Amino acid sequence: MIKNAFISFQEQKEASRGSVEFQVFSFTNKIRRLTSHLELHRKDYLSQRGLRKILGKRQRLLAYLSKKNRVRYKELINQLNIRELKTR
Repeated sequence: MIKNAFISFQEQKEASRGSVEFQVFSFTNKIRRLTSHLELHRKDYLSQRGLRKILGKRQRLLAYLSKKNRVRYKELINQLNIRELKTR
């Protein structure tokens, strides 16, 4: 499912790889790969650090998108099937 979603998403966004949606999508794929890797290798601390850095980048991009365009943010959250961030 993830691979098919990536292919369809890549076809839509081929011209705009710098868009926030594409960046969040690629970070989400990296996060899922690193999470499955860390389930097998629990003491891989460098990968844990990399995962935390990618999570922070994705969180900042999602916060930016939430402020700029709430509709695109909601669509992206639903498309990637990640939970919505709680705002204060």
